[in-house]
Amino acid sequence: MRDELLEQLEEWHEQDEFEEIVDAITAIDVEERDYELIGHLGRALNNLERYEEAVEQFLTVAEEGQDDPLWHYRIGLAYYYLEQYEKARAAFENADRLDPGDEDTQEFLEWIRSKTAEKPAEETAQEKVYSVPAISMEQSIVSDPDSTDFWNDHAEALENWVMLSPTDEQVEAVEERLVFKLPRAYVDMMKIHNGGVPRYRYIPVSEAGSAEKRLIEISGMLGIGQEKKHSLCGEEGSRFIIEQGGYPEIGVVLCKCPSESEVIMLDYRASDNAGEPEVVHVDKENNYKITWLAPDFDTFVRSLVNEDNRRPDITDSI
Repeated sequence: MRDELLEQLEEWHEQDEFEEIVDAITAIDVEERDYELIGHLGRALNNLERYEEAVEQFLTVAEEGQDDPLWHYRIGLAYYYLEQYEKARAAFENADRLDPGDEDTQEFLEWIRSKTAEKPAEETAQEKVYSVPAISMEQSIVSDPDSTDFWNDHAEALENWVMLSPTDEQVEAVEERLVFKLPRAYVDMMKIHNGGVPRYRYIPVSEAGSAEKRLIEISGMLGIGQEKKHSLCGEEGSRFIIEQGGYPEIGVVLCKCPSESEVIMLDYRASDNAGEPEVVHVDKENNYKITWLAPDFDTFVRSLVNEDNRRPDITDSI
């Protein structure tokens, strides 16, 4: 029966009957859809230009797909047409690493390079508007959440922070308990690696009246779930930290800091629950001072740096 279905799916694909593929697979219970079926479904959604849905499907089998160049290629294609070029680049680079020399992969990488080369002025303007730290790649390693070496999975991190990829149902359950809708970029990232200790644990922030930036350090990022001590709904999760520490009710604790009097939070005051929360630092010892860090989660995580690769002569004249 299964062999007949797979044969039929391939036949529909050859005939460009992509809706038939989607209808057939979505008629199957979610629990019964395996890696191969999700691959067929995601490919069909890509061909129907339903790229956001394709990404959602591919991310449900992200763990199984890490060593499959085809999985990286297909999700990279979806990211490309969603104009999420950095995520697309990372996916295609992984596909190229696992299957070197594929012509289609190389072609997408060339397109991405040409697309991103056209944007420096626009990106510079955005950095000025939001005061996002501008740091030379030669002077520090800037974090890439799609990079395989973003996380430091040492024993303590695996025991207390890292969890299995959350299902859509688990994400909804956590959002209901927190009473906040989590940023899409954060959810996507957690579906690939759910919580943990980043290698890039410092974010530079500007100080009023000072030409130099100071570094705020994080000790770990809370994942989606409740089974680990350091998770959003865990034993020492967001609600526990806010209630025990008397932190302001502005959103969700995203990261812990080495000091128990500091946290990084998703701040929903400007966006309400329908928009994209900003990212802020809250210092309990300084009368709960709130310091703005980034306009959204994606900008925040890509602004993290590794202190070991940060030189004293960092400037903003990039």
